[in-house]
Amino acid sequence: MPFRRIAVLLALACIAPGTDVAAGDSSAGAVAVPATMRAAAIDRKGGPEVLTLHQLPVPKPGPGEVLIALDSAGVGPWDIDVRERLDYWKNQTFPVVLGVDGAGTVAAVGAAVRGFKVGDAVYAYAWDNPKGGFYAEYVALPATAVAHVPAGMSLKDAGAMAVSALTALQGIDDALHIKSGEILIIHGASGAVGSLALQFARLRGARLLATASGEDGVSFVKRLGATAAVDGRHGDIRAAAREFAPGGVDAVLALAGGDALEACIDALKPTGRVAFPSGVRPEPRARAGLSVVKYDALTGPAEYERLNQAIVAAKLEVPVAAEFPLAEAGKAQERMAAGHVLGKIVLRIR
Repeated sequence: MPFRRIAVLLALACIAPGTDVAAGDSSAGAVAVPATMRAAAIDRKGGPEVLTLHQLPVPKPGPGEVLIALDSAGVGPWDIDVRERLDYWKNQTFPVVLGVDGAGTVAAVGAAVRGFKVGDAVYAYAWDNPKGGFYAEYVALPATAVAHVPAGMSLKDAGAMAVSALTALQGIDDALHIKSGEILIIHGASGAVGSLALQFARLRGARLLATASGEDGVSFVKRLGATAAVDGRHGDIRAAAREFAPGGVDAVLALAGGDALEACIDALKPTGRVAFPSGVRPEPRARAGLSVVKYDALTGPAEYERLNQAIVAAKLEVPVAAEFPLAEAGKAQERMAAGHVLGKIVLRIR
């Protein structure tokens, strides 16, 4: 059966009897969708117990927005931060649906949207989306935050990788400008971002020393393409770096903070550089002459086009550490908080 027909059937399968029509111009691709949806949301800030299953109205897409019937959603440490300190998000009123990324099929498009149609397999990332997060059966968001799923990638993998892959590639390309032959340390390489960053760095021709947690983490990152690896908690990072790069390291992508990160930075050449995404704590200590770039993942058509090209070229593997149903979103966050997650945790929505 052709892929396009499969995608359309997946979208239609989300439609229940006795449905309402979602907002949007029907000539632009709006379809009947349920009036309400299941969503994992919070009614107040707090621990994982405040994240419970709600029955909420399906968001209505505006003229420049896409409504996605979600298949899967990513779970990250940022979700825990939002649950505990909602001040990270400014555009929300309770109940608040958590989640910043996911994948599914297009259920409706606004009248001004071009390039997407009902049934398309898509993935998306949006921080503080005014119409709610991705821990839900549906999400409505600007079309500029949405991308087509690369050929051959499953919706589960696409839902697991959106924000992580954007963060990983932009760290390698835009924050560090990694060139072929350069020596790079990825600190925290076994996590959701790091496991993708090392594959993109390998694609760019870097020589990679990865730090990971535990023997299983070291084996994990070596399997994904790290040239060498060291246990970031119990190994001697400085000794490993001297052995790997006697003349010094060109760059460090910092995906975790603390003393182990400082040991990585000690291995840099005088002209070395460091980059880290927002949320890494503690941040790298300031050092004279050291180039340090703090960055956030950006979305947009150009960013997604470059990412999809890199995904295909790298034959990207998206490691999924654990899956939880939507009703167990709180347990998924507890697993995230417990640490030692090799890859990404996902919620299966359908």
